[in-house]
Amino acid sequence: MRNIDLSPLYRSFIGFDHLASMADTASRNEKQSTYPPYNIELLAEDKYRITMAIAGFAKDEVNIEVHENTLRVIGTKTAAKPAEAPSNKEERKFLHKGISERNFERKFQLGDHVKVLTADLENGLLHVDLERVVPESKKPRKIQIGSQLIENNE
Repeated sequence: MRNIDLSPLYRSFIGFDHLASMADTASRNEKQSTYPPYNIELLAEDKYRITMAIAGFAKDEVNIEVHENTLRVIGTKTAAKPAEAPSNKEERKFLHKGISERNFERKFQLGDHVKVLTADLENGLLHVDLERVVPESKKPRKIQIGSQLIENNE
């Protein structure tokens, strides 16, 4: 694998040190499983939805965590204990098993000011709704030429 030297670009990043570190992090080849498959939808200007296909998982087998701009979705399949299995029911024998019921962990890197609103499991699809809420102090503002900076002490 080739490494790309991004140092010439750092000179034009004024105050964007985190952007340079994110580019370095993205260039590392961190292997992540392709299971479970997912979609990312843009619902409105600042609203997003992640939809994951997790057929066969119950709500209590899925854990969703957000920590330092990383969304982690963890699925842990609980195996039925022999004492819990009905004695009159035969063991299932598959001719073809295409529905995976394996444990998984999927990570999503969230942008700044992105909040997780809701999560819902319906018909084997996990929907996680997100919204980007940019504070007023972070929104762009127009600076008039020849004007002085006025500080708000709020």
